[in-house]
Amino acid sequence: MSRWLSVIPLVILAALAALFIGWSLKRDPAVKPDALVGQSVPETVLPILNGVIPGPGHVDLKTAGVGKPMLVNVFASWCLPCRVEHPKLMALKARGVAVVGVAWKDDPADTRRFLDELGDPYSMVLVDRDGRAGLDLGITGAPETFAVNAMGQVVAKSSGPLVDDAEIERMVAAIQAPPRPLPTATSR
Repeated sequence: MSRWLSVIPLVILAALAALFIGWSLKRDPAVKPDALVGQSVPETVLPILNGVIPGPGHVDLKTAGVGKPMLVNVFASWCLPCRVEHPKLMALKARGVAVVGVAWKDDPADTRRFLDELGDPYSMVLVDRDGRAGLDLGITGAPETFAVNAMGQVVAKSSGPLVDDAEIERMVAAIQAPPRPLPTATSR
């Protein structure tokens, strides 16, 4: 009887392994979650990075673009892919594209050192030290970039570093696209 009891944990472990393998075979790794696309940017209020300290000013993500289209880039100083995409963000700034940075789960002093070292491509840097905005945006990690139109609606999302020129142009085109006309009533 005790011999059978010692086999039960092995049987449970084998069943869990089979479930995990079955799940991973059905999962498409190319699928990237875009749940926020087509919806308004969350109205998460965050402090603005001022020097090496957050605040005293606060702004919510929805109005950070001041009624103009923008890219919202979630980054961190400790994030290696964020360093890789940084030259592309600097090039976007040179083109006049408004990019709002959200320093995710990062110390403000480290964020400032990062920007001083590599250059500041952002029109504004918001501090998300506890990761609340990241949760509201539904990010899976840094970096992630959201294209937000002038009405505060997310029109495109890119997960991972923005290094592919075609992906960058897709994001820029999404914020430059004319807004769709409002539906009108038709007479019958």
